[in-house]
Amino acid sequence: VWGMLVERIPISLFYGFWTFLIAYSVSIPLGILKALKHGSRTDNLSSLLIFFGYSLPPYVVGVFLISIFAYQLDWFPMGGFTSDEFDFLETGWQKGMDVLHHSVLPLICYIIGDFAVLTMTMKNNLMENLAADYVRTAIAKGLPFHQAVRKHALRNSLIPIASHLGSVISVFVAGSFLIEVVFDINGIGLLGYESIMERDYPVVMGILAISSLLLMVGNILSDICVAMVDPRVRFGEQ
Repeated sequence: VWGMLVERIPISLFYGFWTFLIAYSVSIPLGILKALKHGSRTDNLSSLLIFFGYSLPPYVVGVFLISIFAYQLDWFPMGGFTSDEFDFLETGWQKGMDVLHHSVLPLICYIIGDFAVLTMTMKNNLMENLAADYVRTAIAKGLPFHQAVRKHALRNSLIPIASHLGSVISVFVAGSFLIEVVFDINGIGLLGYESIMERDYPVVMGILAISSLLLMVGNILSDICVAMVDPRVRFGEQ
């Protein structure tokens, strides 16, 4: 079982890492922008697009993307992690572009779920902190608005985002069963789906054990991140 998992883990790690990096890098700045421009056309339009994407299951989005961009337009491959000619490519640049070409559509499906949650969480918490007394008092004492946001409101608004990290870490390896099935990606998710369908219980238990371990590690990292952004939390102090 361990040999089967080791063979699939790098693929799921690849998608998990880039999903985490892109989702947090885009959703946090977008949430800040939406909070600062609450009620504007930019806020309303982005909210419409975010909730429209959030309302669709990722595997449905995957089928739609394959139908339009892979089958009809032929811009991207139908599935897989690499092409059949991957081993015959000569340079690392060609291999990297081949992997990127295959990963665009699956990454959209991975990101679309967490993207909405992180963006709206960031926006709502920042708006709540901007309306708090300590921020209004800092501005009334002469502190510029952008400094009040950056030094006071923003740090407190990152606390819920940091606590969300634990649930994201498990995606690094576990991935998404249905997304990997739709795109025929040989990761842990597809292995788990095939094991369930074939009733291969040792493999299923191995995947559950790794997922549980990663969830535990993710929760510990979440506590550490919360302590870094929240000065009220300190470990080892009475």
